[in-house]
Amino acid sequence: MIPELGLLALILATCLAILQSILPLVGSFTGQVRWMQTGKNLAIGQFFMVLLSFICLVYAFLTNDFSVSYVASNSSTLLPVIYKITATWGGHEGSLLLWILTLVGWGMAIALRSEKLPLVLSSRVLAVLGMVSVGFLLFILLTSNPFTRILPFPPMEGSDLNPLLQDFGMIIHPPLLYMGYVGFAAAFAFAIAALIGGQLDSAWARWARPWTTVAWVFLTAGIAVGSWWAYYELGWGGWWFWDPVENASLMPWLSGTALMHSLAVTEKRGLFKSWTLLLAIATFSLSLFGTFLVRSGVLTSVHAFASDPTRGLFILIYLLVVVGASLALFALKAPDVRSTIRFGLLSRETLLLVNNVVLVASCATVLLGTMFPLLLDALDLGMISVGPPYFNTVFVPLAMILAFALGFGVILNWKHNSTQWLMSQVRWIFVVSALGGLLFSLFYDSRFLISEALAMGLVFWMVLAMIRDIQNKTRNTGLLQGVRKLKPAFWGMHLAHLGVAVCFIGVALSEGYSVQKDLRMAPGQMAEVGDYAFRFDGVSRKNGPNYVSDYGRVTAFRDGREIGVLNPEKRLYVVQQMPMTEAGINAGLTRDLYVALGEPLGDGSWAVRLYVKPFVRWIWFGSILMSLGGLLAVSDRRYRVRVRKKISQPRATGASLAGGQA
Repeated sequence: MIPELGLLALILATCLAILQSILPLVGSFTGQVRWMQTGKNLAIGQFFMVLLSFICLVYAFLTNDFSVSYVASNSSTLLPVIYKITATWGGHEGSLLLWILTLVGWGMAIALRSEKLPLVLSSRVLAVLGMVSVGFLLFILLTSNPFTRILPFPPMEGSDLNPLLQDFGMIIHPPLLYMGYVGFAAAFAFAIAALIGGQLDSAWARWARPWTTVAWVFLTAGIAVGSWWAYYELGWGGWWFWDPVENASLMPWLSGTALMHSLAVTEKRGLFKSWTLLLAIATFSLSLFGTFLVRSGVLTSVHAFASDPTRGLFILIYLLVVVGASLALFALKAPDVRSTIRFGLLSRETLLLVNNVVLVASCATVLLGTMFPLLLDALDLGMISVGPPYFNTVFVPLAMILAFALGFGVILNWKHNSTQWLMSQVRWIFVVSALGGLLFSLFYDSRFLISEALAMGLVFWMVLAMIRDIQNKTRNTGLLQGVRKLKPAFWGMHLAHLGVAVCFIGVALSEGYSVQKDLRMAPGQMAEVGDYAFRFDGVSRKNGPNYVSDYGRVTAFRDGREIGVLNPEKRLYVVQQMPMTEAGINAGLTRDLYVALGEPLGDGSWAVRLYVKPFVRWIWFGSILMSLGGLLAVSDRRYRVRVRKKISQPRATGASLAGGQA
């Protein structure tokens, strides 16, 4: 009965979502305060119904209820308990349920925090979120029911979870990613609510900005964890492969980053209003588009969930309805919220506009490279593959332009700056950065790489520009006293930008100076890669809970001194009879030693791949700094304090409205 209870909870959640879509919205137009107030309770009720459904599915996994088709397809009695829980979102149906749980969780959070918002605005925001929920709840009920039974003869044993997903990354990567994807529904709902009302001011931007930033933080962390997971799990030795599904997460991140910066301009200067709304719509649409790519079966990827085109058709229609209706509303209402304020060419507004243009162009190049092979195939014009050469050629220069603009952007003030003042600020930074990049590439390695010199020059440029901005902000009070007065939002901005610089170091040095060798190695044989020596000590057989492993041992040396033992594995998961490669990694702050086992070659010899990857961990360290910067920025209480003052009048109006009706 537990699976049936889970299904009933989903049906009830759908009913609540339908009511949430209608009652608060109608109330906002008719002035029915009680109808508007129902949005909060309906959002909370919907969350608990979906949570109950999710718990029922987890219970089915923990009790090995193989009469449930989804459980039978994604679990087995041999699966460790932690992976039985994570298997709940290891397939299409369960991951969709987690997607919905995350969505209604965001809805409940907004409902609980909506007391500081005008009632009309909060009711419209919750109504839009209810509409989004209705679409996904119908999707899961009509095409992807996770509680479908196999009766009357259920299997005695399950098919096991995909071995790729039996990893720590599975515990945190999907929840973080979904929190980011779905979090942009909040920005979307605020945008649609603003278009419906035809009003958008600084208070609106200040309220929408923290929700958008939190979503961006989760998406940044989710992408970083996914990159780290792919690095050590797939045995490919890289951190980003331009896989179509990886790209599906990168596109809303790029658009969301543009949205965050655009919201800053809207909040501070009342500019870019229409553009901000359009970015909010585009970012959530790209999140839906990513969902379509992953679940439609239109592409093949290790990340793809489903190969059922009928599900893809449903989500495609849903995507078209959401995007079409949103853009139609935008076309009708955008002129009402158009900005009329002007700004100088040399101003922070201009550089943030450049930031937005470059980020959107980057997003477009990724979209083009991802979709072009699919379009050709759909039009029966042949099959091609778009890989790293295309993406690196078009994406890397745009990233460098963005980094260059970042240096100007953090120094320039709002409204207007003179050319002379700007030159006095950046001329020494430019010279030092150029020399620093050249000298670094000359002395770091025997090879001089112009691309790495340019990248390191940009790192110097970004960091020195941030230091100059801190000096400017503390000039009148002194450095030590001034830094204490700077707000968390300021430090969050610079911490996130420092994360970008650290990421640049990791990407540039690991891509430019990595060394790799593919060898046949017998036990006791030595090989040199870069400054390191590796001794292959052989392979032994080990048994795991649901796999058998060829467990390798490789000892690493530098200057004749042993610095670590690496244990690459070749696993065979017994239920699915699926082989997996587990890399052996010796991690360090300035380099990773990375070993992957290939195939046995007889006489105890194995194919072995050896890597030395300098500074690769700085990629994820930079992502952590970016996420922490976002969290620090939203912790700034200035947002809420000012909003509370500004919304005091509308709340009084709402109270008056209630009193008048009573």
